[in-house]
Amino acid sequence: MPGSGKYIALLCAVTFVSGGCSDEKKVVEVGAAGATSREPLEVVAAFGPLAELAERVGGSGVNVTNLTKTGVEPHDLEMNTAQIDAIQDAALVVYLGESFQSAVEDAVKSRKGPSLELLSKVEPLEARQADDGEHDPHFWLDPIRMAAAAEAIGDALSSVDATQAREYATNAANYGSEMKALDRELTTGLGGCKSRTFVTAHAAFGYLSTRYKLEQVPVAGISPEVEPDPARLADVADLVRTKGVTTIFTEELVSPKVAEALARETGATTAVLSPIEGFTDEDLKAGTTYATKMRENLAALQKALSC
Repeated sequence: MPGSGKYIALLCAVTFVSGGCSDEKKVVEVGAAGATSREPLEVVAAFGPLAELAERVGGSGVNVTNLTKTGVEPHDLEMNTAQIDAIQDAALVVYLGESFQSAVEDAVKSRKGPSLELLSKVEPLEARQADDGEHDPHFWLDPIRMAAAAEAIGDALSSVDATQAREYATNAANYGSEMKALDRELTTGLGGCKSRTFVTAHAAFGYLSTRYKLEQVPVAGISPEVEPDPARLADVADLVRTKGVTTIFTEELVSPKVAEALARETGATTAVLSPIEGFTDEDLKAGTTYATKMRENLAALQKALSC
C-alpha cells in the first residue's frame, strides 16, 4: 500500500507508550547473540579494581554497579536486599572468587544469568601460600594479570551481547596495552633497589613481589581483620632490625595501629602501600585510577627500598 511505511511509523509513535511496535526496540537478553539494542548492559562488579576493569572494557555498552562502597574494605562487605537484587538482575556479574567476598559468591550461586569469576581466568602464583595457609587472591597488583583479566571480561561481555563484541575486544586490548606499559615502568623503577624486602600490614602483595622479584614480609595474613599474635610481631620486629628495614607499610582502609606500634618499637617509619582494594571519596574526586595507585605504590617502594 502506498504510504504504508509512514502509516506504520505514525502508529508506532502513537502506541510507543503502551508498548506497541515491540519489534522496533529489542532489549538485549542474556546470551542473545543477535540482539540489536544499544541499551547499556547492567553489569555488577564486586569491588573497585573489578569495577574499573568492567567500565574500561565495557565502555558505552555497560552500566557498572560497584557492590563495595567507597571507603569500605572489600572483606567487610555486607550486602543489602537491593544489592542482592542487582546481582540477580544483572546481565553479567564480575567477582573474584575463592571466598574473598563470601556474601557475593553466595548470591551468585542463585543467579540464572552468566557470572565471571576472575581468579579462574588469571595465572596463579607458583607459591600461593601465605603464612596462615590461605591463598593470596590479590592478582590485580600485577599489571600483566590485569591485562589478562581485561581480556576475560571482554570475552564475557561479548558472549552476552555479540553486537558489540568488536568494541569490547578493542577496549580490552587498549587497556591491556596500558597495563603492559605500566609493568615496564614498575620493572624499571624497582630493578635497581638496594633492598628487596618490604614489610606490609597484611599478606596482600604476593603477586606484586613475585612479578618484581621482591620479598614481602606481612605482619598479618590474608585477612586484615585478624590481628597477629605476639610471637608473629616479635618475629617481624627481629627481621626489621636484622635486614635494616626502614619502613613499615600501612593501608588506607585498614587501621594502622599495629604497624605504627611495630615502627615505634623498631625505629622504622610508616608509609602507605595500597592493596588497591577500593577507592575513597577523595580518590574519586581526584580522578584516581588503578594505574594512579600503582604509580603511588612504585614511588613508596622506591623510597623504602632505596631504588
